[in-house]
Amino acid sequence: MKISVFGSGYVGLVQATVLAEVGHDVICMDIDYEKVKALNLGQVTIFEPGLAELVKENLDNGRLRFTSDEKLAVEHGQVLFIAVGTPSREDGSADLSAVFSVGEAVARHRSEPIIIVEKSTVPVGTGDALRDRISAALQRYDQTLDFDIVSNPEFLKEGSAVADCRRPDRIIIGCERDAVREVMRDLYAPFNRNHDRIMFMDLRSAELTKYAANCMLATKISFINQIAELAEHLGADIESVRLGIGADSRIGYHFIYPGCGYGGSCFPKDMRALIHSAEEA
Repeated sequence: MKISVFGSGYVGLVQATVLAEVGHDVICMDIDYEKVKALNLGQVTIFEPGLAELVKENLDNGRLRFTSDEKLAVEHGQVLFIAVGTPSREDGSADLSAVFSVGEAVARHRSEPIIIVEKSTVPVGTGDALRDRISAALQRYDQTLDFDIVSNPEFLKEGSAVADCRRPDRIIIGCERDAVREVMRDLYAPFNRNHDRIMFMDLRSAELTKYAANCMLATKISFINQIAELAEHLGADIESVRLGIGADSRIGYHFIYPGCGYGGSCFPKDMRALIHSAEEA
């Protein structure tokens, strides 16, 4: 299947490379020309175990290419993944300008039917807003286009992103038409052989699933840190407490290690974005 991926950051690069590995014809687009030039030489700008070797292997076999030509990327794929950044604004909301920019590019350059997949973490309702933006742009350009919007959030962990992408524990797909479900099922067939990992749902539920997952993990980290602080005041051993509560299968041992708190590129901005969405709703 021909696939386009917009964005060659952490999510986009891993997704594009792993899709190429299983046989898809993938073009990965980025507006940073120097970065694209380096990637086409096999020079990966982020560290993730196994990723650099996988990029070079798929470049060599011709299943993976990088470009700054948005027209080429838009025209290439039957399915187009949006994996661009959605950083926090000052009010905590997600900046969706890069997402909408991809939508504008689709309206400008695409004439054949296309499935547009939200891979970036976006607030609930973004898929509907993106559909409206593309429709408005098509009107301005006096063009028509059959397109569908799909939410397919990523659940990658830094340090094991390639493994997570190759062997996902679940594949969340939010879409509205049976024909689109079949295309997405075919796309992910190589990752779905051991048992059925695909969970189909509506678009907005898929968008919220990503935020709910990240915010639950952030909550577990914050909770165990509060219990650790309480343990210090009460003379208890937090390591014993951690083992005691983690033995409960409803709680588990993941993300209950006391430490400096949650950080990184995802949890803080996603927590702020969900709070902002809640306040707006």
